[in-house]
Amino acid sequence: MTSLTDKDKATVKALWAKISKSADVIGADALARMFAVYPQTKTYFSHWPDMSPGSGPVKAHGKKVMGGVADAVACIDDLTGGLQAKSELHAFKLRVDPANFKTLSHCINVVISNMFPKDFTPEVHVAFDKFLASVSLALSDKYR
Repeated sequence: MTSLTDKDKATVKALWAKISKSADVIGADALARMFAVYPQTKTYFSHWPDMSPGSGPVKAHGKKVMGGVADAVACIDDLTGGLQAKSELHAFKLRVDPANFKTLSHCINVVISNMFPKDFTPEVHVAFDKFLASVSLALSDKYR
């Protein structure tokens, strides 16, 4: 795992400043994409009455996911410490397979690249992908 450089962190913060106003839409679209491309991930949400794109539960959870990304941007210098409570929640209460963090991260990158093609340059893509990989690793901390 490559650690985030100061340049990576600055790039992530700059991208987040541009895209954060659309975070709810990004989250809902990424979650809907994950359900469509990786239908096995729906098992964690079987209690939802509707998992279709644009449904209330998908929008609400997409907002929650991107709130977590916002939290991660805020604690970018100590992701493991800053995301400890979320790691404990997902490991012990929700029992989410940590491989799904990487899956959702990929979907987030795809949605951002579609919504912000001019801002999501190859250099930004590399930095944001490293950031989401670091977030996934931090969320997986309590699984070890």
